[in-house]
Amino acid sequence: MIEAIRSAALGEVPHGFMTRSGEAAVDDADEAIAAAAVLSGAPVVRARQVHSPDCLVVTQPWPRDARPAADALVTDRPGLLLAVVTADCAPILLADREAGVVGAAHAGWRGALGGVIENTVAAMASLGADPARIVAAVGPCVAQPSYEVDAPFRERFADGDARFFAPGAPDHWQFDLPGYVAERLAAAGVGTVAPLGIDTYAEPARFHSYRRATHRGEPTAGRQLSLIGMVQKARAAVP
Repeated sequence: MIEAIRSAALGEVPHGFMTRSGEAAVDDADEAIAAAAVLSGAPVVRARQVHSPDCLVVTQPWPRDARPAADALVTDRPGLLLAVVTADCAPILLADREAGVVGAAHAGWRGALGGVIENTVAAMASLGADPARIVAAVGPCVAQPSYEVDAPFRERFADGDARFFAPGAPDHWQFDLPGYVAERLAAAGVGTVAPLGIDTYAEPARFHSYRRATHRGEPTAGRQLSLIGMVQKARAAVP
């Protein structure tokens, strides 16, 4: 059964980091179940994720068979559910409640290094959000004890990022993806950064993990959804 994990930092903003469903990729049924748990009746909007730094502003749903390529979405339109799918990469759900602006980002190491986080914050600001008011929850993703990387991987990062690499086996390190993502969010001016601290690799009953499936020789198509939306603000009664 799919579970919607919520972040206390996001409060009453409709959102959820969903647990796994079966063994396959996310389908229409999974989206319907997730939407019912987060913002009933709202259409789910997803992009075709390609590990890019690109963020799109969403004004209306697009056809399922014509999803544009991007790895983050933002909107100021109530009643839409922005969604990303992950299986070790970090799902980030963001909200500026006062401005009525929300965002969802898929941040693997490549997207985070390339600027998807900064682009998401900038896109939210273009809709009236104040980065200092933004709350960003970092959902379930692969944690440092489960994320061994080699020397060529380490060399992609700046010397100042050394604190995110713990010594491991010879010529290998343990990479702190959630810590790196949290640092990029803070550096982008986000006022509240709230990692859930849940390791997808370590909980096979709850989460798909691309890395774990690869190590076990299992199918790697499984993903879980993370969604966020905004409800329409009630208007004051006219006397």
